[in-house]
Parts: sequence; C-alpha cells; structure tokens
Amino acid sequence: MSREFQRGHKARISDLTAGTDLYVGVQISAPGLTFDISCFGLDADERLSDDRYFVFFNQPKSPEESIQLLGAQAGDTESFRVTLDRIPAAIHKLSFTATIDGDGQMSRIAPGYLRIVAGGEEVARYSFTGAEFTTERAVMLGDLYLKDVWRFAAVGQGFDGGLEALLKNFGGEVAEEEPPAPAQPEAAAPSAAPGFAPPAFAVPGGPAAPAAPSAPQAFTPPPAPRPDVHGAPTLVEPFTPPTGTVPPPGPAPAAFGHPAPPSAPLPPGYGQPPAASAPPGYGQAPGQPPSAPAPPGYNSPPSHGGPPAAPMPPGYGQVPGQGGTPSYGVPQGAPQGAAGVGAALQKFKEAPTGQRWTQQNHKLIRVDLGAGGQPVLARQGSMVLYQGKVDFNYKGAGITGRLVGNATGQEMQLMRCTGQGQVFLADDSTHLHPVELQGDAICVSAENVLAFDESLQYEVRRIEGHGIPGGALFTMQFQGTGTLVVKTHGTPVVLPVTPTTFADCHAVVAWSAASQVIVSSQVRMRRNAYAGDTGESVNLQFRGAPGNFIVVQPYEV
Repeated sequence: MSREFQRGHKARISDLTAGTDLYVGVQISAPGLTFDISCFGLDADERLSDDRYFVFFNQPKSPEESIQLLGAQAGDTESFRVTLDRIPAAIHKLSFTATIDGDGQMSRIAPGYLRIVAGGEEVARYSFTGAEFTTERAVMLGDLYLKDVWRFAAVGQGFDGGLEALLKNFGGEVAEEEPPAPAQPEAAAPSAAPGFAPPAFAVPGGPAAPAAPSAPQAFTPPPAPRPDVHGAPTLVEPFTPPTGTVPPPGPAPAAFGHPAPPSAPLPPGYGQPPAASAPPGYGQAPGQPPSAPAPPGYNSPPSHGGPPAAPMPPGYGQVPGQGGTPSYGVPQGAPQGAAGVGAALQKFKEAPTGQRWTQQNHKLIRVDLGAGGQPVLARQGSMVLYQGKVDFNYKGAGITGRLVGNATGQEMQLMRCTGQGQVFLADDSTHLHPVELQGDAICVSAENVLAFDESLQYEVRRIEGHGIPGGALFTMQFQGTGTLVVKTHGTPVVLPVTPTTFADCHAVVAWSAASQVIVSSQVRMRRNAYAGDTGESVNLQFRGAPGNFIVVQPYEV
C-alpha cells in the first residue's frame, strides 16, 4: 500500500520497504513546456563536490551505476533506478529536481507526483500541483538522504532560475562561466544525446515502454573549435622600419657610456613612440622632439656597467594609450576580478534552500513556513528577519498553563508564526541545534527551547527527588513528528547514559525521554555553611538502557 506524503513530511526508507533497490518516478507536464529532470548526488555539506554524481540527460548514470536514468516509462515523465547499498559513503543526499527548459513558470504545471517503487509495489507518493508555485522555473521535488539510515523527504521547494542556476546553487561548475571561444561558421551544431537503454529492472504498472525521448537540448553546448594558431603562418616584423609618414625611431643612447648595440629590431610597439605625440613632459625628456627615443632606463633598467639588459615584458613602462601589446598585469580600467564587497560577503550568503528547517550558521536558523503547511511556535522576540507574507500572533498558555509554568519554572513565552514565507530565528547569539523527532521523545528545559513545529506535543515532566535549589525540579518533554530547535551556550557534548552518569542540574540541556533521572546530593546540605563548600551539592543522576543520552553545555544557567 502506497503512503501519501505532503510537502515537508519525512520517513525512514526502512519504514516503507525492506529493499534497497528503488525505482523513483517523476510525472510532471504543462502545455507547451519541456522539463529537464535530474538527480544531484550531494555530500555531507549538501554540495555537488563530485560532478560525476550529477545524473541528467547528458550523464545518465553515476560511475558505479548506483544512480541510473531510465527514461520515460510506465506513465512517468522520467524515472531513475537507485541502489542504496551501492552509493558511496561520500554521497549523503540525492536531490531529485525538475527544471523548465526555456521560458515558463512552474505555476502552469498540471498535477504531478514523485513516487518510490520497491519490489514492483509503490510504497510512497508525493503529489503536487501548479497552485503551490508562482514564477519559479525549477523545483526540488524530493530527497533521499542519509541520517543514520536512508530516509525520504517530500520537499516541493520552488527555485528561481533554470538548471544552470540550480547547479550553481549546489556548488557545481557551469561551462558558460568560462571565456567564450571565437565562433567559427563551419562549427557543427551539437548532436543530440544518444538514447540510453534502461537496464533490466522490474518497473511497476505493466511492461516498460521503450524510451523514446526527444532530442533534448544539450545542457552545456561544446564551445566552438579554437583556431589552430600553430598551423597559421607566422608573421615576422620586417627588419627595416616601415615606410610612410611616421619617421623611424632614432638609435637608443648608450647606457652609462657603453656603445650602442647593433641596430637589432625591437618588438612591435616596444619602446616606440605613438603616432600622435604624447603631451610634453609625459614620459619624455624636456625639449625632446616627439620622434626622439625614450630616455635611457625608461623601457629597460640600467645595465650598471655591463651590456644593456634584456627588454622587460611587453608593455612594461609604456605610455598610456600607446599601441602594441597589452600592459603587463591587469589592463587599466579593467575590472579587478572578484574583489569588492560581493566577494568579501560571499561566505556569508544564505544557505541553499530545499528543507523546511535550514541552519544558516551556528547561531541562526531559517524555517520555511510554506514547506509542510503548518505553523511554528517560537520564543517571543526571536525573529530577526522574515521574507514573504508572515503573521506573528501571541501564543497564550491559558490560566492553567501559566499557573503550571510559574510553579515549575517551565513557562515558555511563545509566538505563533503562520503564512507563506521564510522566518530567520536567533536568540542572544546562542548556538542552535535542530532536532528532528519521528515519533520519539526528548526532554529539554524550557530555557533551552527556541522554536518547534506546532505538530509536536509538549508537557511539563517532574524529576524524581526531594527538590533542587532554584526550582529546577521539572522539565519539558516533547514528543511526536516534527523539528525542535534547542539552544545552548557554547558547543555542547552528547554522552551516553551509564549507571555512573551524573550532570550538574544547571548545565544539563536535554536527555532522552526513556532515561530515568533522579536527584543526587553528594554533599550534605549543612556543609554549605562552611567556607570549604565545593558548590557541587546537587547533581542529576541518569540511568537507562543502552542508547539513551544526555546533552550538557559548557555553561551553568
């Protein structure tokens, strides 16, 4: 039985099927539009570090054939074969995308889907329509990603720009960025990509139709052949000055008393005066006529007692505007490469889109309210930036909730974020850690909660013991399916729970809900009255089966 996914929903592949040989089919169409459907094999940083794992119409498979493009069949516009147990360890995510070839908008597409088939049976389907998009020319449909185990996420995130912009977004290189080669009339148009015959693979829904894709436009047209400079005739400067109205340059004066060398020719434009005389005094000796040669040392360094030195590189020391070869280095007036404000701020640019929760850096996180279609509850005042149409409303806890929060110290001042847009969250420059829950539970102090999906259930949980100074006798327990953002002061450490695991009650941040927590007083309370008190009178002791954990920050609240 196929499981229906909505945008933002995720699941383990093992919960869908026990197999690792998957068929991924995409159905997308629109009147008058042609689509390019591709698969990006990304590393742990969600970058295309190896372009051999960019599988598209011009590169139909990865090196070890763990990802293969099968073509249109069984009602799908495009299909792939993915063998999870053959994917290299360096690949952590497979992002399936669709882009419009040419002009057009994703809002015009008809209802489509991305589906996963295993063992001849469809196990997952994510459906989408053009109403979910506007002016985008590309869309990230779904991801197969590795997080402990392989999982599937229905993304449905629109992206401005075509396939080239999407490739740049993932860190790939586009051939059009290279300097264009001179076009030649006799250069033949790039030939169509040869048909790719899909390997033997059981496709659901009937026999596989023969792949007959139309000849797609090549993604990277090969540049026109460069001119054969080695086969062209060599032009030799005549040994005698050219005749005409321009007088020949006079012999260069001897350097430091040495006789001038024989009248060997100089390279074209090297040391020669321009056709139009330069302004008086600009690179010329006072009173020197325009046709006089440059003074000693202007175009070549002094020889200091030896024969005249070899000429400097062409253009070295030329008068601005003089003909000949270009100046050595960056020409005057040319752009200075990638220098400037844009290059200096490049490393701070917004992280790639595609997920509901995206961490921009250690202290800033972005949530896409349009992905998943559910509101987000965040700490009041934690919004630092938002884009789109977003509403912020006060989230009250009610009279009972306020009484419980005040009595336990676990009151959360929250706001409800709804709408279509992206919200950037941060709080007091603390480190942020998104935690994805898939039916499991975690205990976190209310002080360390920044934001979470409204779909998560939360309640106050009491810690067993006789009491802890400062009211830290309770904590919050979150459970369900969604994401919880935990904030810490500094980088935390995660430790497994053992029978002898103790933590300071003011430094512990979170722990697995299955752990048993009790108050441990290692120092008698009356010792606090003496000057030799250690300040570590009350700790929390954790017990539990293997697999339980605690999170501790390098800071005491």
